[in-house]
Amino acid sequence: MALSEMGHAVDARNSGREGMEAIRQQDYELLLLDLKLPDADGMDLLRLLREERPRLAVIVMTGYSSVQNAVAAMKLGAFDYLAKPFTDDELVMTAEKAVANKRLTEENLALRRQLYAMFDFSNIVGENPKLLRVFDEVRKAAPTDSTILLQGESGTGKELFAKAIHANSSRSDRQFIVVDCSTFSSSLLESELFGHVKGAFTGAVRDKGGIFEVADGGTLFLDEIANLTWEVQAKLLRVMETHEYKPVGSSRAQKADMRIIAASNQDLKSLVEAGKFRKDLFYRVNVLPITIPPLRERRDDIPKLAYHFLRQFCREMGRRIEGFSDDALQILLQYDWPGNVRQLKNVVERLVIMAEEKILDHSQVANNLHGPDGEEVQTIPQTSKDLKTVKRLVLEKKYDPIEKLFLQTALKASAGNISQAAKNVGMQRSNFSALLKKHGLAIKKSTVEQ
Repeated sequence: MALSEMGHAVDARNSGREGMEAIRQQDYELLLLDLKLPDADGMDLLRLLREERPRLAVIVMTGYSSVQNAVAAMKLGAFDYLAKPFTDDELVMTAEKAVANKRLTEENLALRRQLYAMFDFSNIVGENPKLLRVFDEVRKAAPTDSTILLQGESGTGKELFAKAIHANSSRSDRQFIVVDCSTFSSSLLESELFGHVKGAFTGAVRDKGGIFEVADGGTLFLDEIANLTWEVQAKLLRVMETHEYKPVGSSRAQKADMRIIAASNQDLKSLVEAGKFRKDLFYRVNVLPITIPPLRERRDDIPKLAYHFLRQFCREMGRRIEGFSDDALQILLQYDWPGNVRQLKNVVERLVIMAEEKILDHSQVANNLHGPDGEEVQTIPQTSKDLKTVKRLVLEKKYDPIEKLFLQTALKASAGNISQAAKNVGMQRSNFSALLKKHGLAIKKSTVEQ
């Protein structure tokens, strides 16, 4: 009666059996549960409700008030506890507070689902067989709670895959925390991960929870794990083995319940062999290794990605660009993309900003693959393989045009006579001819020696 007078729709049942039948048939926001029922124990029903209707808000009522009952009910998930006799105002206030809290929780869950929908597999663009194999591995790994190691060059999208794994896991409604292990010093990283107590070090003026505490129940993404110091590696290993950690300066261990996804653009196995990464930690993080291919190994995905980013930035900037010309796409396909998908995204964003026509042509794309001084726009090489790729690209862009001019000048001086041109520049004819073929320089038959 008190709740009905406040405009709430209320149903009442006189037994535990009738109440459970009603709950299974209809979707209620709040349950007022008496612990003493004619046919059931209220605590037993509360346990059953946590399994069948975990998001139903429950307020427990009893005339046998005790601290033990209150604590037990709250541990089983009751929102609040009312001891008889209670006033109408107490009942209404508690009920409305429970309903408001439930609605806020549901709104947060809905927003979180929308957020993580951005990182569903459907948002990772590509149909290359190598990438499809990664999708398959991720789909199998995501529902488990196992540790995952994502391996791949910088810019391949390791964090995006980590978010997709979290979004498709049983922890999707909890925190997804990212830690870039390359951005912290050794001492600072330890404090950030484990937290610290007041007075643990100079500047520690109060207790501070660490990332492990914030990530409790969720997923912790350790990006560039190879950059952890040997000491922090040992402490991380202990957390993964015991699920406990100690804040810096504390002697009391705390529990850690989180899923760890690690990522590295370096070969951890090689680092282990070189004595730069702990072997025992490697085995801990290498439970489910997934390697993400570089963009140059899935060139057929480049047009799809380019148009995906083009549509994205046109929406964000209010631009109307229809697409790329055929020769512009050819440049994108032939380029090796040392910065991978991240670099392609940056180039397309720059094109959208600078474009004046509706079609992005050859010259626009070529100019935006180079900086003002003609240097390649790319990320700093992270591995020796990256360095070799950059070296080859620089040679192609800098040396090849000069080599072509050299050949053309030599041919012009010899009136198109290949043998004479080769002799004049001090090269064998076969080598000179091979260079002509490389640069596509055709010689008219009338100018070739008999």
